[in-house]
Amino acid sequence: MLHSLYNRQAAKESLEAEANHKRQYYPTSRLFTPDQYAAVLIQQYSKQLKILYNYGARKVAVFGIGQLGCTPAGLARYGTNGSACVQMINDAVQLFNNRLKPLVDYFNNNLSGAKFTYINITSITAWDTSAAGLELSTCNLQDSKVIQRRNKYVFWDAYHPIETINLLVSGRAYHALSPSDAYPIDIQTLAQL
Repeated sequence: MLHSLYNRQAAKESLEAEANHKRQYYPTSRLFTPDQYAAVLIQQYSKQLKILYNYGARKVAVFGIGQLGCTPAGLARYGTNGSACVQMINDAVQLFNNRLKPLVDYFNNNLSGAKFTYINITSITAWDTSAAGLELSTCNLQDSKVIQRRNKYVFWDAYHPIETINLLVSGRAYHALSPSDAYPIDIQTLAQL
C-alpha cells in the first residue's frame, strides 16, 4: 500500500513538473508573470527607442510581435489541443503588443519632433493562410532542417515566415489596408511627414 501511494505521488509530481515545464515559454517564466514580463520588456524597449531618438531618429516604425504561438517551434513544443495555435503564447505576446500604442503616444507627445507609429503584425497576419494555398509547416525541429518546397508553407524553418508573408507584412505596414494595421499612421504617411 505504501509503495502504491509513493508511486501515485511520484506520478503526480512528474505530471506537475511536466506541466510547469510546458508553461515555461520564455526564459524568465520563473521570475515574472507574463504581464510583468511584458512590462519589463516595454521598459527596456522604451530605453532603446530613446537611445535611437537621442542619436537623431525622428521617424520610427515600431513593429509588434507576431503570433509566436503559431510558429512551428511553438506548435511542436506545446501542442494545441486541436486549435490552430498555442493560445497561451499568443496571449503573452498580446500583453506586450497592447503596450506599444501607449508607448508610441508617449513618444509622440513627449519627444520633440518625434513621429512614431505602431505596426500591428497580429492584425496584418490575421488571415486564412489555407485560402492562399499555404500550410503551417511540419518541419522536423530536432534536425533543425530548412523546409523543402518553402513556397508551400507559411514558415521556412521553425520560426521564420517565407518571403511571401514578409512581402505581405511589409506592404501592409507601408500602406495599411485596415485601420488596425498601423497606429496612428502607416509608414507611407510617416515618410511623407
